[in-house]
Amino acid sequence: MNSLRTYIILLFLAFGLQQAQSQSYHFKTSGFSVLEKNQKGKWGEWSNLDLVNLSVVLDTDKHRIVVYSQEIQLYSILDYIEREENDTDIVYSFMCKDNDGRECKLSIITRKKQDYRKQLYINYDDHIIVYNIITV
Repeated sequence: MNSLRTYIILLFLAFGLQQAQSQSYHFKTSGFSVLEKNQKGKWGEWSNLDLVNLSVVLDTDKHRIVVYSQEIQLYSILDYIEREENDTDIVYSFMCKDNDGRECKLSIITRKKQDYRKQLYINYDDHIIVYNIITV
């Protein structure tokens, strides 16, 4: 009877620790811009910053990043890239697959010299989307 009680307590502790390790990070966007390659394969100019108020969730338990725009953007995380840091930026990157099965790289960049402003970059081969984000 005592061993059964000990086993049940250990089981609850194990589930509790597993819950503590999985996390969701919530962000709000304030604006976005797009950069596209032209027909010659050269990068053009960033579009004007459009103001948007969207929710973004990084869910490490479900291995996904969701941008709640008019059409929900779901990015399944395939690989977590090691954190990078230099004098100007802190970068967390993820190799992902989008709703259509296209591979892309998402990066959450904190700009140290810009009052720790955060940005979400969604990098494809032919275009890049950037969102200004804040943690909520």
